[in-house]
Amino acid sequence: MKLVELPLGTSLYEPYVPLEHVYFPEDGVASLLTQLDDGIETEVATVGREGMVGLPAFFGVESVPGRAIWQVSGKALMLPTKVLRRETRQGGALNDVLRLYAQGLFTQISQSASCNRRHEIVQRCSRWLLMTHDRANGDEFELTHQFLSKMLGVRRAGVSVAAGILQKADLIKYSRGRITILDREGLEAISCECYRIVREEFDRLLQ
Repeated sequence: MKLVELPLGTSLYEPYVPLEHVYFPEDGVASLLTQLDDGIETEVATVGREGMVGLPAFFGVESVPGRAIWQVSGKALMLPTKVLRRETRQGGALNDVLRLYAQGLFTQISQSASCNRRHEIVQRCSRWLLMTHDRANGDEFELTHQFLSKMLGVRRAGVSVAAGILQKADLIKYSRGRITILDREGLEAISCECYRIVREEFDRLLQ
C-alpha cells in the first residue's frame, strides 16, 4: 500500500477503463458517480474512511460504466488491484470485512435512490453534508454550489436556495467555496431518515 495525497477533483477511475488501483480513504472523501449521455453526472454513493473505492475490482470486475472522483481533499492508501485480488482470493479478514462493507454500500446506494425521488432538496442537502462531515477531517471542507448541485443531481439555483436556508438557520457557514458545519444536531433534525438508516447500517455491519 502507498499513502497518497489526493486534491479535490482527482479522478480515481473512469468509465470502462481498467481498474488498476483501489483506494482506502484515511481522511478524505470520494464520490461514486453515474453519467448520462447528455453529460450530467449524479452521485450515487459517498466513500470515506469506512470503506474502499474500487469495490467492483474485489468482485473480479475489470471496469465499470461509472466514475469516481475525490470530493474532499485528503489522504488515502492506494493498493494495486492485482494485489487486492491475490490477498482476498483465499478468504481471510480483509475478504470478510469487504463483503460486509459491500452490503453497507448497497444500502447507501438504494437509500439514496429513494431519497432523491421522495425528499425535498433541503433534506437531501442536509443528508449529504452530514455524510461528508462524518468522513471529512474536521468541521470545514471545500465545497462549491456547482459541485454540490452535481452531487445532488439538481440545478445550481436549487442548491443555492437550500444552502441559504441552512445558513440562515445558523446550521452551516458558507463562504468562498468552503462549508463549515456549525450545528450538527440541527442538521440531523432537518435531514430525512435516510442519513440515519445508512449510518446505523454501517455501524451494525462494521461495528
